[in-house]
Amino acid sequence: MFPQDLGALLEESAVSCTGILIYSSEDVEPEFLSYRSLRVEALTKAHKLKQHHGVLPRQIILVHFHSHRENLVWFWACILADCVPAMSTPFVNNPEGRIAHMTHLQRLLLDPLVLTTQELVKSDFVDNTVLRCLTVEDMDIPENTEDSSWQLACGDYFTRNITKDAESEFATNPIDEYNMLQDCSWNVAALMLTSGSTGSAKAVRLTHKQILAACRGKLSHMPLTRDSVVLNWIGLDHVGSLTELHITAMVAGCDQVHVPTSEVITDPFVFLRLLSKHRVARTFAPNFMLAKLLQLLDEAVYDEVLEVSLANINLDRLQYLISGGEPNNVDTCARLSHHLQKLGAPTSSTITPGFGMTETCAGSIYSRKCPEVDLHAGTEFTALGTCVPGIEMRTDEGELQVRGPIVFSGYFNNTNATSSAFTEDGWFKTGDRASINESGILHLVGRSKDLVNINGVKYLSHELETAIDQAKIPGVALSHVLCFAYRPPGASTEHIQVVYQRDYSEEDEQSRMNALQLIIRTILFFAGARPQVLPLAPGRLERTTLGKLSRSKATAALHKGDYQDDADVDSLMLQRYQQKHTGQPESATEKILMDVFRSCRLGAPGMGVDTPILDTGVTSVDLIRFKRAAEKAFSIVDIPIITIMTNTTIRDLATAIRKLAHPEVKAEYNPLVTLQPNGDKTPLFLLHPGIGEMLVFLGLVQYFPDRPIYAFRARGLNEGEEPFTSQEEVVQAYHCALKKKQPHGPYAIAGYSYGSMLAFEIAKLLEADGDQVQFLASFNLPPHIKTRMRRLDWTAGMVHIAHFCSIITEQRSEEIVHELRDLPHEEQITRLLAESDQQRCADLALTNAGLLNWVNVSWSLQRIGWDYEPSGEVSHMDIFYCQPLKDVARNRVEYRKNHLNYWVNFVRNDLHFHEVDGQHYTMIDQDHCPKFQQVLKKALAARGL
Repeated sequence: MFPQDLGALLEESAVSCTGILIYSSEDVEPEFLSYRSLRVEALTKAHKLKQHHGVLPRQIILVHFHSHRENLVWFWACILADCVPAMSTPFVNNPEGRIAHMTHLQRLLLDPLVLTTQELVKSDFVDNTVLRCLTVEDMDIPENTEDSSWQLACGDYFTRNITKDAESEFATNPIDEYNMLQDCSWNVAALMLTSGSTGSAKAVRLTHKQILAACRGKLSHMPLTRDSVVLNWIGLDHVGSLTELHITAMVAGCDQVHVPTSEVITDPFVFLRLLSKHRVARTFAPNFMLAKLLQLLDEAVYDEVLEVSLANINLDRLQYLISGGEPNNVDTCARLSHHLQKLGAPTSSTITPGFGMTETCAGSIYSRKCPEVDLHAGTEFTALGTCVPGIEMRTDEGELQVRGPIVFSGYFNNTNATSSAFTEDGWFKTGDRASINESGILHLVGRSKDLVNINGVKYLSHELETAIDQAKIPGVALSHVLCFAYRPPGASTEHIQVVYQRDYSEEDEQSRMNALQLIIRTILFFAGARPQVLPLAPGRLERTTLGKLSRSKATAALHKGDYQDDADVDSLMLQRYQQKHTGQPESATEKILMDVFRSCRLGAPGMGVDTPILDTGVTSVDLIRFKRAAEKAFSIVDIPIITIMTNTTIRDLATAIRKLAHPEVKAEYNPLVTLQPNGDKTPLFLLHPGIGEMLVFLGLVQYFPDRPIYAFRARGLNEGEEPFTSQEEVVQAYHCALKKKQPHGPYAIAGYSYGSMLAFEIAKLLEADGDQVQFLASFNLPPHIKTRMRRLDWTAGMVHIAHFCSIITEQRSEEIVHELRDLPHEEQITRLLAESDQQRCADLALTNAGLLNWVNVSWSLQRIGWDYEPSGEVSHMDIFYCQPLKDVARNRVEYRKNHLNYWVNFVRNDLHFHEVDGQHYTMIDQDHCPKFQQVLKKALAARGL
């Protein structure tokens, strides 16, 4: 018969010859503690607690030790003494935080007795004035039970000292909570403290029935045999260690190995050696540890000594490397899985991402198909799988909710938190944003509280942190990065704050500046916002028992000024660097340009004359403001925007401006503009819309720091250039420029509106030559455009440019086209600009002559489309569509059904549709670009790019 409580489980386990191997260090011979010996020792200690120290039945005991052995033995001693163990979490390093935490625990746990050591009393409890501590060294000294301070009747003590304050904080009657512990029907086995990452810690009630049901559910999903071995390196104060590994191993009747956390975190090779040595079948590693393992195994490819050491590693028994607590990156899991199989792991799905909380007895939902299912889906973070028996899940308005026998019933002594944690129909609200697909597979989006709002778009902190980790920035410790929204005292708005552990010496100015610039660049490109960055000395960022970094604690520390010393050092070192290394202007032209750039409030920390301008996060409007200011400063009628785009530093641009003084020197037309030269991913080529200009893409490319981005620009926009006259001429020119930049595939090409037609034709040429076009995208254009092209005259094209530039409203654009059509072209331009948004026109440097030329170039492209009929096929295509133009379709559904779906006739294989926000002219503008880029990245990933 299956045991009904934990005491019975220990008694049943004691019959076997299995037990626990406990390491104090890898270099020291471990101690084997059989389950039989564990029960005998726990019974002895339970007797001492009851007989000599007056511990009352169901009294709460705060178990506070730093070693696995002491935590294990005293946990079971409390269980056998019929007490309620509360496993104490590590204390923070600062005195104020420790005092606040101890005061909170004293009230929350109804004045618990603390079991600890004399050494910890002198360190962890040195500031203690509220908690009653009993050290294990004093256990052999019988107490005078009549005078014992902890034998005081609980009800009397609560009434005199706790009730008033506790009710104000927790809206709970402590006497009711104490009586609940006495009530056998509640069956409370232990209290587990939450990390307190969202405020003061809460105490989760775990019952005997709940814990045992959870263990059975885990084993149903991931069976273990009696000859299996489980390895744990997480502190016993975490539910993942206590239930996921320790108690589950006992239920399975198998051996378990415990090793100190510090041994594994400081050297991932220790983890591999122990897995191999003990033929481990099941263990745990959060994402940061997977990243450390991957780094180690990647380095072994080039390190002969390490490679030889790995030859002795055999992981042929490793079935389940469970990972949770933070999102798992698919690329990390895929690459690590490959390494693990080379080391003998029996399957490619050893890594087992899961979802669990203290409230669900750790893992309760697991994915046993990682990374295959994730690679197929093309997601950045792994799926979390399906429910174990004993729990069910649902989403309500995007929030994950769970219920079942393995889900807790409430927090101890905190009815406010309990009532807000459950829905009216009894589902526990996890606080996680999630989706569940048709196969019942869970995908987490993130925690609601971890959202960072940037320009109206919500990003998850872990997405920003992962972007920095994946950038592999020298000097930034791997998996030691935190990103969060932060509002400094007195500030009116929030900014993105990046805090990281530096991997360089305090005096290394070069590494400090390099890390700063690369972090700013990464966040700018990912989210379009400039972060504040603070490097911290090693050891300043605290991890939870599970190894997670706490954003809330870092935020609080920043707010209280705990990091001020680091901030002062950082400011000093950066000033020194700038004084020594920043490239200073050498000529009058360079000096003027630098002054102009700064007067436009542009630039980045440490920027010099050799800093790429596009690396500073400028937008298209920023460039045009800079262009106008430079023209004024140098008394030049026109500095073509293409000159700024192709001369990417102040020094190069100064040289180009000096050449403008010699108009006889004509620049040769080059259709291709480099928007982002960096990265090792397949380059993305972008085809301009019908207006011929590529500045519309500037806001988009900043989100791709790891992928070169090139854009095509129509001929005729610069002085002395003649517009294209045929489709064949455009396609050939662009095809030649593309092949010159990237001679061989695979290729990634996308066109916006009119550019989609050009992208389609270029893709056909490439495939006809045997090249692979791995990604081909249309941004909101159907295949058949001839009819609409013929409906648009010169005036309509002018008005479309005006609407595209947001100098007139959509409603006014529909009206004014009829008012202007009969006027000469020059007069149409004058009338249009006269009633346009003057500030916006100034920002865009729109002049009569400039707009007239622009419309003429657009008109030439438009006439090319008059006779366009799509023909032939491409391998595949991705369609990004939004709200259509009013004269094309009434809504998205009609637009896709009656127009976009016809692309199927020109695609040999698969056609993917991606619905995005915005309208035709605004789908990648400043407001919609942050969301659009996320969809585009997923589409590229789905195509293997």
